[in-house]
Amino acid sequence: MATGKPRTLAAIHPNAGLQAAYARKLTTLVEAMHKSLMRFVLAQYRATPPLAQDDVAPARSLEATMAELGDRWLSRFDAEAPTIAAWFATAAKDRSDFAMADTLRRAGISVKFQWSPQVRDVFTATAQAQVGLIKSIATEHLAQVQGAVMRSVQTGRDIGGLAKELEERFGVTRARAVFIARSQNNLATATITRARQVELGIVECVWMHSMGGREPRASHLKAGRDKQRYDTAKGWFDPDEGRFILPGELPNCRCVNRAIVRGLD
Repeated sequence: MATGKPRTLAAIHPNAGLQAAYARKLTTLVEAMHKSLMRFVLAQYRATPPLAQDDVAPARSLEATMAELGDRWLSRFDAEAPTIAAWFATAAKDRSDFAMADTLRRAGISVKFQWSPQVRDVFTATAQAQVGLIKSIATEHLAQVQGAVMRSVQTGRDIGGLAKELEERFGVTRARAVFIARSQNNLATATITRARQVELGIVECVWMHSMGGREPRASHLKAGRDKQRYDTAKGWFDPDEGRFILPGELPNCRCVNRAIVRGLD
Protein backbone atom coordinates (compact mmCIF):
# COMPACT_ATOMS: atom_id res chain seq x y z
CA MET A 1 0.00 0.00 0.00
CA ALA A 2 1.47 3.36 -0.98
CA THR A 3 0.82 6.55 0.90
CA GLY A 4 -1.18 9.38 -0.60
CA LYS A 5 -4.41 11.28 -0.26
CA PRO A 6 -7.16 8.92 0.96
CA ARG A 7 -9.89 8.19 -1.54
CA THR A 8 -13.23 6.54 -0.93
CA LEU A 9 -14.15 4.27 -3.80
CA ALA A 10 -17.64 3.66 -5.12
CA ALA A 11 -19.56 0.79 -3.57
CA ILE A 12 -19.71 -2.68 -5.13
CA HIS A 13 -23.37 -3.68 -5.38
CA PRO A 14 -24.71 -7.21 -5.89
CA ASN A 15 -25.53 -7.83 -9.53
CA ALA A 16 -29.30 -7.65 -10.02
CA GLY A 17 -29.17 -9.66 -13.23
CA LEU A 18 -27.39 -12.54 -11.51
CA GLN A 19 -29.93 -12.51 -8.68
CA ALA A 20 -32.79 -12.70 -11.19
CA ALA A 21 -31.12 -15.47 -13.18
CA TYR A 22 -30.42 -17.53 -10.06
CA ALA A 23 -34.00 -17.07 -8.88
CA ARG A 24 -35.27 -18.25 -12.29
CA LYS A 25 -33.19 -21.41 -12.13
CA LEU A 26 -34.46 -22.24 -8.65
CA THR A 27 -38.09 -21.37 -9.27
CA THR A 28 -38.10 -23.34 -12.55
CA LEU A 29 -37.09 -26.45 -10.59
CA VAL A 30 -39.66 -25.72 -7.89
CA GLU A 31 -42.44 -25.20 -10.44
CA ALA A 32 -41.60 -28.46 -12.22
CA MET A 33 -41.69 -30.33 -8.91
CA HIS A 34 -45.00 -28.72 -7.96
CA LYS A 35 -46.68 -29.60 -11.28
CA SER A 36 -45.49 -33.18 -10.98
CA LEU A 37 -46.77 -33.50 -7.44
CA MET A 38 -50.12 -31.95 -8.29
CA ARG A 39 -50.62 -34.22 -11.28
CA PHE A 40 -49.76 -37.53 -9.63
CA VAL A 41 -50.88 -36.87 -6.06
CA LEU A 42 -54.28 -35.47 -6.99
CA ALA A 43 -54.90 -38.31 -9.45
CA GLN A 44 -54.06 -40.84 -6.76
CA TYR A 45 -56.13 -38.92 -4.20
CA ARG A 46 -59.19 -39.02 -6.47
CA ALA A 47 -58.82 -42.79 -6.70
CA THR A 48 -58.46 -43.22 -2.93
CA PRO A 49 -61.76 -44.15 -1.26
CA PRO A 50 -62.64 -42.69 2.14
CA LEU A 51 -60.89 -44.45 4.98
CA ALA A 52 -62.87 -47.09 6.79
CA GLN A 53 -62.12 -47.54 10.45
CA ASP A 54 -60.16 -50.76 9.91
CA ASP A 55 -58.85 -50.13 6.39
CA VAL A 56 -55.48 -48.44 6.00
CA ALA A 57 -54.65 -49.83 2.55
CA PRO A 58 -55.74 -46.68 0.61
CA ALA A 59 -53.59 -44.47 2.82
CA ARG A 60 -50.63 -46.79 2.40
CA SER A 61 -51.05 -46.73 -1.36
CA LEU A 62 -51.05 -42.95 -1.36
CA GLU A 63 -48.09 -42.90 0.99
CA ALA A 64 -46.19 -45.19 -1.39
CA THR A 65 -46.94 -42.83 -4.28
CA MET A 66 -45.63 -39.90 -2.24
CA ALA A 67 -42.46 -41.81 -1.33
CA GLU A 68 -41.80 -42.66 -4.98
CA LEU A 69 -42.36 -39.09 -6.10
CA GLY A 70 -40.25 -37.80 -3.24
CA ASP A 71 -37.30 -40.03 -4.15
CA ARG A 72 -37.60 -38.96 -7.78
CA TRP A 73 -37.51 -35.26 -6.99
CA LEU A 74 -34.83 -35.52 -4.33
CA SER A 75 -32.67 -37.27 -6.92
CA ARG A 76 -33.43 -34.54 -9.47
CA PHE A 77 -32.44 -31.77 -7.05
CA ASP A 78 -29.35 -33.73 -5.95
CA ALA A 79 -28.27 -34.05 -9.57
CA GLU A 80 -28.85 -30.43 -10.54
CA ALA A 81 -27.66 -28.71 -7.35
CA PRO A 82 -23.89 -28.99 -8.01
CA THR A 83 -24.22 -27.64 -11.56
CA ILE A 84 -26.37 -24.68 -10.51
CA ALA A 85 -24.12 -24.02 -7.51
CA ALA A 86 -20.94 -23.98 -9.60
CA TRP A 87 -22.58 -21.68 -12.16
CA PHE A 88 -23.70 -19.26 -9.45
CA ALA A 89 -20.36 -19.19 -7.61
CA THR A 90 -18.49 -18.57 -10.87
CA ALA A 91 -20.89 -15.85 -11.97
CA ALA A 92 -20.79 -14.14 -8.57
CA LYS A 93 -16.98 -14.09 -8.57
CA ASP A 94 -16.75 -12.84 -12.15
CA ARG A 95 -19.31 -10.08 -11.67
CA SER A 96 -17.81 -8.96 -8.36
CA ASP A 97 -14.32 -8.88 -9.86
CA PHE A 98 -15.53 -6.94 -12.88
CA ALA A 99 -17.36 -4.39 -10.73
CA MET A 100 -14.37 -3.90 -8.45
CA ALA A 101 -11.89 -3.61 -11.32
CA ASP A 102 -14.16 -1.02 -12.96
CA THR A 103 -14.44 0.94 -9.70
CA LEU A 104 -10.67 0.93 -9.28
CA ARG A 105 -10.14 1.92 -12.92
CA ARG A 106 -12.40 4.95 -12.50
CA ALA A 107 -10.23 5.90 -9.51
CA GLY A 108 -7.12 5.68 -11.67
CA ILE A 109 -5.98 2.28 -10.40
CA SER A 110 -5.40 -0.57 -12.84
CA VAL A 111 -5.76 -4.09 -11.45
CA LYS A 112 -6.03 -7.48 -13.15
CA PHE A 113 -7.46 -10.04 -10.76
CA GLN A 114 -6.19 -13.61 -10.65
CA TRP A 115 -7.31 -16.64 -8.72
CA SER A 116 -5.88 -16.50 -5.22
CA PRO A 117 -6.10 -18.88 -2.24
CA GLN A 118 -8.44 -16.47 -0.43
CA VAL A 119 -10.82 -16.08 -3.36
CA ARG A 120 -10.69 -19.79 -4.13
CA ASP A 121 -11.72 -20.50 -0.53
CA VAL A 122 -14.64 -18.08 -0.82
CA PHE A 123 -15.62 -19.59 -4.17
CA THR A 124 -15.58 -23.13 -2.76
CA ALA A 125 -17.56 -22.15 0.34
CA THR A 126 -20.11 -20.30 -1.79
CA ALA A 127 -20.64 -23.26 -4.11
CA GLN A 128 -20.92 -25.74 -1.25
CA ALA A 129 -23.45 -23.56 0.55
CA GLN A 130 -25.62 -23.39 -2.58
CA VAL A 131 -25.64 -27.18 -2.96
CA GLY A 132 -26.99 -27.57 0.57
CA LEU A 133 -29.57 -24.81 0.16
CA ILE A 134 -30.85 -26.09 -3.19
CA LYS A 135 -31.26 -29.61 -1.83
CA SER A 136 -33.05 -28.28 1.24
CA ILE A 137 -35.71 -26.67 -0.98
CA ALA A 138 -36.87 -30.09 -2.16
CA THR A 139 -36.47 -31.78 1.21
CA GLU A 140 -38.61 -29.23 3.05
CA HIS A 141 -41.25 -28.93 0.34
CA LEU A 142 -41.73 -32.68 -0.03
CA ALA A 143 -42.06 -33.13 3.73
CA GLN A 144 -44.70 -30.39 3.86
CA VAL A 145 -46.63 -31.84 0.92
CA GLN A 146 -46.57 -35.34 2.36
CA GLY A 147 -47.89 -34.03 5.66
CA ALA A 148 -50.68 -32.14 3.91
CA VAL A 149 -51.71 -35.18 1.87
CA MET A 150 -51.81 -37.57 4.81
CA ARG A 151 -53.78 -35.11 6.94
CA SER A 152 -56.29 -34.80 4.12
CA VAL A 153 -56.71 -38.55 3.93
CA GLN A 154 -57.16 -38.86 7.69
CA THR A 155 -59.74 -36.08 7.91
CA GLY A 156 -61.59 -36.99 4.73
CA ARG A 157 -61.01 -33.57 3.18
CA ASP A 158 -62.24 -33.08 -0.38
CA ILE A 159 -59.78 -32.80 -3.22
CA GLY A 160 -60.41 -29.10 -3.60
CA GLY A 161 -59.21 -28.44 -0.08
CA LEU A 162 -56.04 -30.46 -0.65
CA ALA A 163 -55.33 -28.74 -3.97
CA LYS A 164 -55.67 -25.35 -2.29
CA GLU A 165 -53.22 -26.30 0.47
CA LEU A 166 -50.71 -27.66 -2.05
CA GLU A 167 -50.87 -24.38 -3.99
CA GLU A 168 -50.23 -22.47 -0.78
CA ARG A 169 -47.25 -24.69 0.02
CA PHE A 170 -45.92 -24.08 -3.47
CA GLY A 171 -46.16 -20.33 -2.95
CA VAL A 172 -44.17 -20.55 0.27
CA THR A 173 -41.48 -22.71 -1.32
CA ARG A 174 -41.24 -20.49 -4.38
CA ALA A 175 -40.83 -17.44 -2.15
CA ARG A 176 -38.07 -19.23 -0.24
CA ALA A 177 -36.25 -19.97 -3.51
CA VAL A 178 -36.39 -16.28 -4.45
CA PHE A 179 -35.15 -15.36 -0.96
CA ILE A 180 -32.22 -17.77 -1.29
CA ALA A 181 -31.24 -16.21 -4.62
CA ARG A 182 -31.33 -12.69 -3.17
CA SER A 183 -29.60 -13.39 0.13
CA GLN A 184 -26.89 -15.59 -1.39
CA ASN A 185 -26.17 -13.06 -4.12
CA ASN A 186 -25.70 -10.41 -1.43
CA LEU A 187 -23.51 -12.68 0.69
CA ALA A 188 -21.36 -13.90 -2.19
CA THR A 189 -20.74 -10.34 -3.35
CA ALA A 190 -19.81 -9.28 0.18
CA THR A 191 -17.36 -12.12 0.80
CA ILE A 192 -15.69 -11.97 -2.62
CA THR A 193 -15.37 -8.19 -2.40
CA ARG A 194 -13.84 -8.42 1.07
CA ALA A 195 -11.33 -11.03 -0.13
CA ARG A 196 -10.24 -8.81 -3.02
CA GLN A 197 -10.02 -5.74 -0.78
CA VAL A 198 -7.78 -7.58 1.68
CA GLU A 199 -5.57 -8.81 -1.19
CA LEU A 200 -5.15 -5.22 -2.37
CA GLY A 201 -4.13 -4.05 1.08
CA ILE A 202 -7.33 -2.08 1.69
CA VAL A 203 -7.56 -2.03 5.46
CA GLU A 204 -10.56 0.21 6.03
CA CYS A 205 -14.08 0.52 4.62
CA VAL A 206 -17.12 2.69 5.25
CA TRP A 207 -20.49 1.10 5.95
CA MET A 208 -23.18 2.22 3.47
CA HIS A 209 -26.83 1.50 4.18
CA SER A 210 -28.96 0.52 1.21
CA MET A 211 -31.94 2.67 2.34
CA GLY A 212 -34.12 -0.17 1.07
CA GLY A 213 -36.26 -2.85 2.62
CA ARG A 214 -39.49 -2.51 4.55
CA GLU A 215 -37.93 -3.28 7.93
CA PRO A 216 -34.36 -1.96 7.96
CA ARG A 217 -32.13 -2.92 10.87
CA ALA A 218 -31.75 0.02 13.25
CA SER A 219 -28.06 -0.66 13.85
CA HIS A 220 -27.38 -0.72 10.09
CA LEU A 221 -29.28 2.51 9.56
CA LYS A 222 -27.18 4.18 12.26
CA ALA A 223 -23.95 2.79 10.84
CA GLY A 224 -24.87 4.22 7.45
CA ARG A 225 -25.81 7.62 8.86
CA ASP A 226 -22.60 7.74 10.91
CA LYS A 227 -20.50 6.65 7.93
CA GLN A 228 -19.13 3.99 10.22
CA ARG A 229 -15.58 2.92 9.38
CA TYR A 230 -14.42 -0.60 10.10
CA ASP A 231 -11.50 -2.98 9.65
CA THR A 232 -11.85 -4.64 6.23
CA ALA A 233 -10.55 -8.02 7.38
CA LYS A 234 -12.61 -8.18 10.59
CA GLY A 235 -15.83 -6.55 9.47
CA TRP A 236 -18.02 -4.23 11.52
CA PHE A 237 -19.16 -5.13 15.03
CA ASP A 238 -22.95 -5.09 14.92
CA PRO A 239 -24.15 -4.39 18.46
CA ASP A 240 -27.53 -5.97 17.76
CA GLU A 241 -25.92 -9.20 16.52
CA GLY A 242 -23.12 -9.17 19.08
CA ARG A 243 -20.51 -10.11 16.47
CA PHE A 244 -18.51 -8.83 13.52
CA ILE A 245 -20.34 -8.93 10.18
CA LEU A 246 -19.98 -7.79 6.59
CA PRO A 247 -22.52 -5.63 4.76
CA GLY A 248 -24.88 -7.96 2.94
CA GLU A 249 -24.05 -10.93 5.17
CA LEU A 250 -27.23 -11.11 7.23
CA PRO A 251 -30.53 -12.28 5.69
CA ASN A 252 -32.25 -9.48 3.75
CA CYS A 253 -29.34 -7.10 4.39
CA ARG A 254 -28.69 -5.02 1.27
CA CYS A 255 -25.97 -2.85 2.76
CA VAL A 256 -22.63 -2.43 0.98
CA ASN A 257 -19.31 -0.75 1.72
CA ARG A 258 -17.01 1.84 0.22
CA ALA A 259 -13.31 1.05 0.37
CA ILE A 260 -10.85 3.69 1.55
CA VAL A 261 -7.54 3.69 -0.33
CA ARG A 262 -4.42 5.83 -0.33
CA GLY A 263 -3.21 4.55 -3.66
CA LEU A 264 -1.90 1.17 -4.73
CA ASP A 265 1.54 0.03 -5.88
